[in-house]
Amino acid sequence: MDHFPVGQQMDVTYPSFKVSLTLQSVTQLRFEIKEGSFARIETVDIQVEPLGNSSFAVSWQEKDGATVTNVQDYDRGLVHSFATLPDGQFLRMTGTIAVTRPADRTPDDRPQRNRALVLDAMTSLFQRHDASAVDRLYADDYIQHNPNIPQGRDALRGIVETLSPSVNYEPGLIIAEGDLVAIHGRIRGWADVPQVVVDIFRVEGGKLAEHWDVLQAEVPPAAGLAGLSMFDPEEGARRAAA
Repeated sequence: MDHFPVGQQMDVTYPSFKVSLTLQSVTQLRFEIKEGSFARIETVDIQVEPLGNSSFAVSWQEKDGATVTNVQDYDRGLVHSFATLPDGQFLRMTGTIAVTRPADRTPDDRPQRNRALVLDAMTSLFQRHDASAVDRLYADDYIQHNPNIPQGRDALRGIVETLSPSVNYEPGLIIAEGDLVAIHGRIRGWADVPQVVVDIFRVEGGKLAEHWDVLQAEVPPAAGLAGLSMFDPEEGARRAAA
């Protein structure tokens, strides 16, 4: 229901007439038909059922007794309408959507998907040492900002194929916004001492397209200063639970 475009105004053009719809809330819709035998303005109580893939079944009953069910498909820009009129006539129509005012809030599930993509990549490559995951998760023209690693995913695949069995990555806090993801982790076996690392990725077309990183040797908290550790593998889980 978070993806139902509340506030959106749109013109739906059917073969024989056009109607303007305003999605006032998840429980009310306003329609306006300016011309023809169906011309009128009315606000109706609606029931909305998500169908998946940005499609919704929206049903209502009008003052004159007409009942309407719309399948509003926002991926394809179509409304499939099924209406029973007061005289018993049944209409099946498909109309095209033209948005005249966008929704109050545009849902964006990219951060959640991108977060899962980055976690999959880091654990596949640096926990399981699965070099085959590079082609699945990284873009063909992968950009690398670490000056010690060549460009492209072939170089990355070569690194994973030659990793020491002692290399192991622990993910921690993950922050995702838009097409960017930052992950805080610890990697052992990469250097003489454990390294705490922040990796930043840009996602494009469902794959990792660009990468930056900053590494620092892990230093234990100083005795007597009540300092916190540089890395806690549970920090990501605690944030997610909150």
